[in-house]
Amino acid sequence: MSDLSLTIMAETANDAQAIERLHERTFGPGRFVLSAYRIREHVDHVLDLSFTAWIGTLLVGSVRQLPVVVGSAKALLLGPLTVEPPFRSRGVGRALLERALRDTKAKGHRLVLLVGDEAYYSRVGFKAVPAGRATMPGPVDYKRLLVAELVDGAFNDISGAIRPDWDFAK
Repeated sequence: MSDLSLTIMAETANDAQAIERLHERTFGPGRFVLSAYRIREHVDHVLDLSFTAWIGTLLVGSVRQLPVVVGSAKALLLGPLTVEPPFRSRGVGRALLERALRDTKAKGHRLVLLVGDEAYYSRVGFKAVPAGRATMPGPVDYKRLLVAELVDGAFNDISGAIRPDWDFAK
């Protein structure tokens, strides 16, 4: 973002419509069949751990996190992460991820999961979930199921189904 001033802010309720339009443009209607959306149908994302990226008054990116449980362990599911196409490859996504993980760790969370490209997300500490350790509803490419341990060894003894944290059900 060498020539553009990027501001990362916690998401507010007022951002919802602009973020939904961003998701429509970047992911299209097919996004609703993805496994992560099955979980999002039941639990809202956490506003103070979800972030927006702005250049002036223009929303250029967003990342959300929602509460889930893996087996019996509490965690967060990161996503969707999206950046307006003209602003990709300029550090917007990475800035959103770094802020999300930093604030998540500061608030005492231990684990963040996502479904995504390991080559991209490994740059901020995500690694593949070992085969067979976790399952998700619906179709998912388990090679793309990733975890970031915000506390060393936090995922060591964790296994089971990834499901909404019903304490936060809509």
